[in-house]
Amino acid sequence: MSKNNNIQEFLSFINALKGFMDHEEGMCLNKYASKSSEYGPILEIGSYCGKSTVYMGLGIKGKNSCIYSIDHHMGSEENQVGWEYHDAELFDKETGKINSFPEFMRNLRKADLLDTVIPIVSDSSLVSRDWKIPLSMVFIDGGHTMEAAFNDFNNWKDKIIKGGILAIHDVFPNPDDGGRPPFEIYRKALSENNFKEVEAVKSLRILEKLNETII
Repeated sequence: MSKNNNIQEFLSFINALKGFMDHEEGMCLNKYASKSSEYGPILEIGSYCGKSTVYMGLGIKGKNSCIYSIDHHMGSEENQVGWEYHDAELFDKETGKINSFPEFMRNLRKADLLDTVIPIVSDSSLVSRDWKIPLSMVFIDGGHTMEAAFNDFNNWKDKIIKGGILAIHDVFPNPDDGGRPPFEIYRKALSENNFKEVEAVKSLRILEKLNETII
């Protein structure tokens, strides 16, 4: 599949992918990934089965850039057996947890993005320790505990170039609509006066980096 497929084929393909990315949010990611790719690579934290990855990947394909996609692919707490968002098709009997990596790679192949997306199967905090590549965009949609969300924000915020994009998913100002950690890191980013909000689409927030930092 390529960007030249008609819109109906694209919608049919993207809607069939496992994942929790709303289409309007996905198209917003697609737009900012396309713009950001002119200035450097993009990093995604939390890919699950690759729905958000495909949205962004199709936005940058053919632009001589790439997306580094970090996920341990064992799922968050809510993806495990007995929880609300468990998918039995992804269950790995050997580990007792889900394993979304085979489905992730299958979707990258279907979308013809193997030359665009670089999977990193690991914990984002571990990967961040020795990371030296300046990033034009970071998309945070990893673990939704307070510790995991703040680790993702604190470990990667300084690796974004000036004028680059920080995108945060599942930001719910009303606690009745969803969990607090993504909203709290969104507030933290704005309070540090190093990011400004440039767009909001449903639960997705797009922030622009204001100052240069040293990795």
